[in-house]
Amino acid sequence: MPRVVGAHAAMIASDIKNQLLRPSLALQFLLLSFPILLATTLVIGSWIGQQVQNSVLRRLGGMTALYVDGFIAPHVQTLVQAQDLSERDRTALGALLSDTPLGQRILLLKIWRADGRVLFSSDGRGIGHTFAIDAGLAAALGGEISSEITDRSESERHAHGQPGIPRVIETYTPLHGMGTGVVLAAAEFYEAPHEIDIEVRAAKLRSWVVVATAMGAMYVLLFAVVRRGSRTIGLQRAALDDQVRQLTELNQQNTRLHSRVARAAQHGVVLNETFLQRISADVHDGPGQDLGFALMRLKNLGERIAGGGPLCSGEELDQVQLAVQSALSDMRSISSDLKLPDIAQLGVADVAARVVRDFQSKTRAEVQLHCAVQPAARASLPIKVTLYRLLQEALANAWRHAACRNCRVDISADRQWLVIQVHDGGPGFDVETGLAKQRLGLSGMRQRVELQRGLFELTSRPGAGTSIRVTLPLGERDEVDD
Repeated sequence: MPRVVGAHAAMIASDIKNQLLRPSLALQFLLLSFPILLATTLVIGSWIGQQVQNSVLRRLGGMTALYVDGFIAPHVQTLVQAQDLSERDRTALGALLSDTPLGQRILLLKIWRADGRVLFSSDGRGIGHTFAIDAGLAAALGGEISSEITDRSESERHAHGQPGIPRVIETYTPLHGMGTGVVLAAAEFYEAPHEIDIEVRAAKLRSWVVVATAMGAMYVLLFAVVRRGSRTIGLQRAALDDQVRQLTELNQQNTRLHSRVARAAQHGVVLNETFLQRISADVHDGPGQDLGFALMRLKNLGERIAGGGPLCSGEELDQVQLAVQSALSDMRSISSDLKLPDIAQLGVADVAARVVRDFQSKTRAEVQLHCAVQPAARASLPIKVTLYRLLQEALANAWRHAACRNCRVDISADRQWLVIQVHDGGPGFDVETGLAKQRLGLSGMRQRVELQRGLFELTSRPGAGTSIRVTLPLGERDEVDD
């Protein structure tokens, strides 16, 4: 039992170690997919956030450009006929940016001519100078509105008197001629990004929430599917491992049984020859001796009659008759032991009772028989034959070696097992010595039991009697007695 418990504990420890070293599919998915999903969420969220920022920037920039165009365009109409703004126009533009809502919104305003010449600047810098046309100015001169957020250096902030505004919205918008739609010039203006930052932050937050929620829901659903599949695979793997374990155990048991059957067959040849020798010895020592005595007396009688001597007396004839009757009785006894009675229709208890009854009638010995056989117990004919021969041999050994002193037979049987116990109160013997001598009776009983896949147990000590316990399987045969 301790070995079985230890083996079971070692098996459980091995299973736990395998689970730690070989995580389930659900755990593998959880560990491997989370970094990938997190990185994907960050990339998609950043991309969507940038797209939202650009969209909000274009929308607010376009609205501001239209607003600015409505106030500034009337003051650049002189460019339809002239190449420069008039002083009146510059004064009017300067007034628009002084203590007005537009001036509070616009940090800096420049009017550009198509060749890159600065026609007006709210800070007075660069007027009359020509500069290279960048992409935003080119887009505005082509009739499109361009907006972007620009980071300003510290020198630029101080130059414009705005040290606390590191970022500005830089917008280029075309200025059209009234009634003609021709682009007369381009306006460049800067405004603080506070309003757009608030809207972009809110839009980004909404987009991040949507992306994170969608990714989280997808992750949870995928994990649920993988976990369910992992559990199914785990159960199937456990069932397969259990089946492999059972198959391995059955294969090992079959190998052991096959080895036992092979050994039993090998011993059977030896036992058969030994059994024949025993029969020969019984015939020689019993009927042979009596018939030899009778033959010798008859030979003496014949020689006496042939020599003209007196006839034999009645006492001599009685001796010859007694010797022949003794030989005949011994022959019948040997024959009865060799012949198996018809036990096919008998139950387990009836077979045991038949053996005990025949033994008592032959030896006049007393044997106690106790049977506890359930109605569901059904034995096949080979099991009954084994029971018959086993009891016959065990009782014969008890008679020869213990004179059947305190001899007792216990039979119990249920649907699965038949248990036979024979005990005597004789002198007993050393079991190892007895088995080493390969006694015919003990070897024969053991071989019979093992051929039926049973268990044979022998217990004996000098001065403590001898006990035989045999366990035979029932209910696994194709042919059982009804």
